[in-house]
Amino acid sequence: MNLPELTLPQMLRQRARTDAQRIAIRQKDFGIWKPISWAQYHERACHFGLGLAALGMTERGHVGVIAENRIEWVLAQMGAGLIGAITVGVYPTSPTAEVAYVIGHADIEVMVCEDQEQTDKVLEALPNLPLLKKIIVMETKGLRSFAPEVRALITTFDEVEKLGAANRQYHIIDKAMAQQTLDDIGLMIYTSGSTGKPKGAMISWRNMRGVAPGIIERLQLDMRTTHLSYLPLCHVAEQMLTTFCPIYLGSQVNFGESIRTVQEDLREVAPSMFLGVPRIWEKLHAAITIKMMETGRLRRALYAKAYAACAPLAEKPRSLWTAGERLRFAASYWLVFRALQNFIGLREAQVALTGAAPIPPDVVRYFRVLGVPLIEVYGLTESTGMITGHALNQVVVGTVGPVTQGVEYRLSPIGTADDRSQGELQIKGEMVFAGYYKNPEATAQTIQNGWLHTGDVVREVQGQLQIVDRLKDIMITAGGKNLTPSEIENTMKGSPYIKECIIVAEGRKFVAALVQIDYETVGKWAEAQRLPFTHFRSLVDTPEVRALIDAEISHGNHRLAQVSQIRRFHLLQKELDHDDGEVTATMKVRRASIYKTYAQEIEALYQ
Repeated sequence: MNLPELTLPQMLRQRARTDAQRIAIRQKDFGIWKPISWAQYHERACHFGLGLAALGMTERGHVGVIAENRIEWVLAQMGAGLIGAITVGVYPTSPTAEVAYVIGHADIEVMVCEDQEQTDKVLEALPNLPLLKKIIVMETKGLRSFAPEVRALITTFDEVEKLGAANRQYHIIDKAMAQQTLDDIGLMIYTSGSTGKPKGAMISWRNMRGVAPGIIERLQLDMRTTHLSYLPLCHVAEQMLTTFCPIYLGSQVNFGESIRTVQEDLREVAPSMFLGVPRIWEKLHAAITIKMMETGRLRRALYAKAYAACAPLAEKPRSLWTAGERLRFAASYWLVFRALQNFIGLREAQVALTGAAPIPPDVVRYFRVLGVPLIEVYGLTESTGMITGHALNQVVVGTVGPVTQGVEYRLSPIGTADDRSQGELQIKGEMVFAGYYKNPEATAQTIQNGWLHTGDVVREVQGQLQIVDRLKDIMITAGGKNLTPSEIENTMKGSPYIKECIIVAEGRKFVAALVQIDYETVGKWAEAQRLPFTHFRSLVDTPEVRALIDAEISHGNHRLAQVSQIRRFHLLQKELDHDDGEVTATMKVRRASIYKTYAQEIEALYQ
């Protein structure tokens, strides 16, 4: 697929001219879905960009955004792009220290905040942010409580838009658009920082244009595609489906009311495409499990029979189904699966994808059995998003599919390994990012002779790529055996009762694990067993719960090689927390931090 030789802001301007009245975005406010056309999208972005210029935004200056997904997020991003500025996203779940680090490291001049909560984080760090000139707030509730000297630093999103509309200095945008090239940086995305301080990945307009054709072709997207945007826009996975592809394609994006209303919004939007990180799919799996616990015996039996009947069809292309298999699935669909698809809001999904982290293969199979066309994709911030993915009619569960259009790849042998089917994945193409901001050493280590070193160990299976693990995470036991923690952990997380499993094996005689229960699912199970509990810890301390998890781990062990089986485990007595430094903003486990925090419990497992 060939896309116009235009940057994303230039493409937005083109879209406003050719598809002026078509709906680009819908946002739900107070229960009502409000549409905005391509012409309005472009006009409001222009107004915001001109407002930034009027506030003294420097050429190629940095604009930060900290908010949940909403129309103002993309208006700020595209408005900045239209005047030649660069957008930097900050996770709204980040604590003040992380927010301060990103704002300071990224040299942000103007910060766009969602509400008073996010504004307070910025103000707390203000003494260490000498470059910050202005704070723009989307929701004005509570702003009057600020002191006058602080209030002078703050303006509202509406005021900035009105300022830009009143000034009407459109020559600023015309000049910026005439000078803007594909090699200019348009976006900075900070990595999750699972092993250290987050790094600012510089994404050029060429990178965005370079990755889009492969995504569009592999997911079979077109201008009729509809998408619900809810994952953080400071993550490349949501950026590629909310801005990159929709602006080049002219497809529609929907913003719900909140991250907390996703399931309700899904039912109302019924999008044709849906992206969920593994934790989302695991939660949906758990929600169905709970629903089936609460229903009657007849429905449970019908569900079990339908699932068993269709389980063999999970990986078989529909074009190859026999007449009997089509009839079997149709009966299961109308009796059971249709209601479950409606329950999770994905009955109209033509493609559903999971990415950003490994997912238990059983979870992928589960949703495919239910008729949800779930595929696994793979990409990095440094590859500007998705670079592999299953073809819709050729899914091999446990792999991430072949590379997408425009991606050149190779597997670099690890150490003295003779197995040429396995190695570190390295890629080349226009989607390879421009480098890390203010970190030439890390850039030089990551990009060598044009090849992006992903740090992921990959093997080829049936012409598709399978992610083995992060190169840095592979463990060697005391007996010299190589273990891939993610394989063991994902096998265990296939259970609806296990939310997290962190393997301990490096230099040890056997594999042990720290396990966090899924509080909601285990809680429902305990209620059904009439077991009393009052909170997370009291539930974990129940002997029956330990027996339940022991049985789930034993079940998982049967599917692993003997050397990979978990011999002992410790049940965590609280949920892993971002604020405690145990997980990142994207809920990736910080192994080093957890090993340090739970050192005593780990040693007890080997006593």
